[in-house]
Amino acid sequence: MRNPYATVLDFQRQAWESAADLADKTQVAPDRTETIQNIEVGQTPSDIVYEENKLELLHYESQTDEQHDIPILIVYALINKPYILDLQPGRSVVRTLLEAGFDVYLVDWGEPSKLDRQLSLDDYVNRYIDNCVDVVRDRSGQDAINILGYCMGGTKSAMYASLYPDKVENLALMASGLCFAGDGGVLELWGAEDYYDPERVTETFDNVPAEFLDVGFALMDPVANNVTKYVRFYDNMEDEDFVENFARMERWLDEGIDVAGTAYEEFIRDIYQDNKLHENELYLGGEHVDIENIDMPVLQITAEYDHLIPPAASKPFNDVIPSADTEILEFPTGHIGMSVSSRSHDELWPQVCDWFEARSTGDVEAEPATPDPVEDDAALAEDVAGDESGPADLTDGSGNLAVEESDEGLAEDDLTDLSGVGQAYAEDLAAAGVDSFDDLAGAPVAELASETGIAPSRLEDWIEQARQR
Repeated sequence: MRNPYATVLDFQRQAWESAADLADKTQVAPDRTETIQNIEVGQTPSDIVYEENKLELLHYESQTDEQHDIPILIVYALINKPYILDLQPGRSVVRTLLEAGFDVYLVDWGEPSKLDRQLSLDDYVNRYIDNCVDVVRDRSGQDAINILGYCMGGTKSAMYASLYPDKVENLALMASGLCFAGDGGVLELWGAEDYYDPERVTETFDNVPAEFLDVGFALMDPVANNVTKYVRFYDNMEDEDFVENFARMERWLDEGIDVAGTAYEEFIRDIYQDNKLHENELYLGGEHVDIENIDMPVLQITAEYDHLIPPAASKPFNDVIPSADTEILEFPTGHIGMSVSSRSHDELWPQVCDWFEARSTGDVEAEPATPDPVEDDAALAEDVAGDESGPADLTDGSGNLAVEESDEGLAEDDLTDLSGVGQAYAEDLAAAGVDSFDDLAGAPVAELASETGIAPSRLEDWIEQARQR
């Protein structure tokens, strides 16, 4: 049996330690309060290049020496402010894309007023998004651009790509609600037609208040959102970095925005309750949102622990679209963690950048077809000569290909035929002595990466392609 005096002394020691801890926290509390009140967010410099109603289109210009031809337009949700994608310099999706050589544009929807209550999904997709896309196309000189849609913005981006496929080069959908057939998580259950009528909300409030939405999201994990995070804040009050991160997230959560009433009704009814997008039954402004038109490359970025939009609400969409180039990146994080966690920026976003880079050179297809082997050069020349659309100077007039030969007497390979290798990368490889598929196929990855500065993962992909030539 434990000595009762020892128990009393132990309680006394714990009380003294708690008192000392409280005294320490009391000393730093004023500084931490100031940090919370004055924390900065969205610090990456940008210019407003287009405005319409409450909407602002922001442009972040790439500062890298090598810039990709095709820019990226980020389409965010109607709920909350988009600076979650630029929360802080070290954990900014915007900066990560800039550092990868992209011009980045971001749609900031602003907050609808009472006069905007009738804004519909048709307005947001066929008017606002299309106008922003046209601005980006005009400024970049590209017929089609990259689109990265996040959450509800991803759902709208899929709608847009269905309606305007010729304007979308590559489509990335990040934690996007696309399929609600029973596995869409808590929000799908809450929004079930038998239990929830969105019109009752809009009849009461017109636009759906941010506070109403915030309470619903908080109740998805009430202990973590209302108790645990504040306990963690108290325990880590002396850690200035922790407090700054906490303050940024709290500011973002506190600055929610209302949602236009009609758009909210349509989203709940058509997307959550009736699953019309996935079933290819959605119409906007009387026009069929035909997902059979989504034939461009599509990347799904999902979060394994996303309770808001679980992977099962996103991934099945790839099975019902005709694109031959689809990919899924599922990462062990949550809905917000994929955009703000340090691990996501270390491991996930470099893969996203690689995916976009391989498809954003402006002159290289994502998955180039491998030509059938020919018996000899004369047979190839005969085919080319018979094709009036082919270049007129490929033959020398006698049926032989007029190509320059290397010292070994063989035609040099064009490395830009490989998926993801643009002219700039081909020049980097050539400077390292890699001029042919055979050179690349036999190159040691580590040495080549060190000499060229090209990511090993990208080199491994090119080497594998070269070995199949």
